[in-house]
Amino acid sequence: MNVGSTGIWLVGISAAFFAWLGMRAVRGMRHTLEDHLVSRNSTGSVTGAATLAASVIGAWILFSPAETAMWAGIAGVVGYALGQAAPLFALAWLGPRMRRLMPNGHSLTEYVRYRFGRPMYITTLILMLFYMFVFLAAEMTAIAQAIRLVADVPLFWTALIVAIATVAYTMYGGLRASIFTDRIQFFLILPLLVFMLVGTLVLVGGYGPAFGAARTEAPDLFSMTHGPGIEFGVTLVIAVLAANVFHQGFWQRIYACRDEQTLRRAYTMAGLVVIPMVFIAGLFGLIAVSTGVEADAMSVALFVVIADTFPTWMTLMVLVLAIALVMSSMDTLLNGMASTVTSDLARLGAGWTAPRLLRSSRWVTALIAVPAVGIASQGYSVLYLFLVADLVCAGALFPVFYGLFARRFTGQAAFVATLSGIFVGTLYFPAPDFTPLFDIPHGGSFLISFASALLVSAGVALTWHAVAVRRKLPGYDFTILQQRVQLIRET
Repeated sequence: MNVGSTGIWLVGISAAFFAWLGMRAVRGMRHTLEDHLVSRNSTGSVTGAATLAASVIGAWILFSPAETAMWAGIAGVVGYALGQAAPLFALAWLGPRMRRLMPNGHSLTEYVRYRFGRPMYITTLILMLFYMFVFLAAEMTAIAQAIRLVADVPLFWTALIVAIATVAYTMYGGLRASIFTDRIQFFLILPLLVFMLVGTLVLVGGYGPAFGAARTEAPDLFSMTHGPGIEFGVTLVIAVLAANVFHQGFWQRIYACRDEQTLRRAYTMAGLVVIPMVFIAGLFGLIAVSTGVEADAMSVALFVVIADTFPTWMTLMVLVLAIALVMSSMDTLLNGMASTVTSDLARLGAGWTAPRLLRSSRWVTALIAVPAVGIASQGYSVLYLFLVADLVCAGALFPVFYGLFARRFTGQAAFVATLSGIFVGTLYFPAPDFTPLFDIPHGGSFLISFASALLVSAGVALTWHAVAVRRKLPGYDFTILQQRVQLIRET
């Protein structure tokens, strides 16, 4: 598939268009540091759902769901879709609790610092920044590889163009600009996905030719009891849920929603919308099996199907979709990392005035993009780093959020429970070549690794808390969060 020089021009124009939209949306507005970081109480249910769905759906949707369908089948795709929606459903429940306890908050790390203390705070800060940076590098790598496949554009130029455009409006307008462009991008992404699927079905001759051969040759792919699909699906639900609740972009939007009712609606609606989006993308994997796509092309199955069926003008529409996908997730990640760093700097006190913090936030946004462009231009796979981040997040998941509800659950308990979960999960975690890291039963299984990290950390946390309750140890005063976490003054 090669649309020649038209492809690079379309990439540049699309990226510039979204950058222009983002900057135009906030031009002339009073722009405080609070606006830049959280755009507090500014979004309704529909806008909130649109920005959340656009943020969680990145360029990966053009690669991973179709590849999953080719070997894990419908069961795997369903698990993938539920996994992507799970953190949104979880935050629809956790978010209101956080807003009540810490109404002037900006980041998850603020809560962890004042609820659990320095060791757990440092652990959470590192894992959040690591996860979000790996996600950013993966998104940039995915878009660069997609554009190279479609238009034969060098990886570096695609990564650079998309990074400059996204950084431009994210630096300028912060979260407010990100939310505005997400809304536009979302209302492009969903119709384009449907357009791609319907167009493919029409061009290949309908449902029968699209899925018939796969159903005959590999009937297990269409079964919800397909063992590999079920295992992969459960693994994804745990891994994606654990990682994405540590995504600062989602916590910013907790405070951007107008009120608690809006928050619940926005996160629930976004979760419900994400499920069919992932499922639609996964169907291209089954079409690929029917049309004879080779196993060594699984990672680009969607693009191979498009190349074999679409005329050039329709192929160019896929480029627009890819740019919308990657920029909608990149701006969230860039702003999320900058917000995490800036809200922490604000607590240092002397010398860190609001104007200085705003400048710092903007420069952090730009600096983060530089190494991400370098990684994307090399075409490295960041899958293993993603999985490492997922494991660490799985170990921290229960201890961090149990503290929202259990007064007698201490910072020491959270830290020990997190390390215990990560340690046990590591025993079952695969090596970089995906062979068992340790020679133990079930070694090398992602499902056992993630599940054990989650269950062991939860077990340690619950046991520690039960002992504290039995001994009637003093509990944490949740009003401390409200007292310590305040709005950032503009002077």
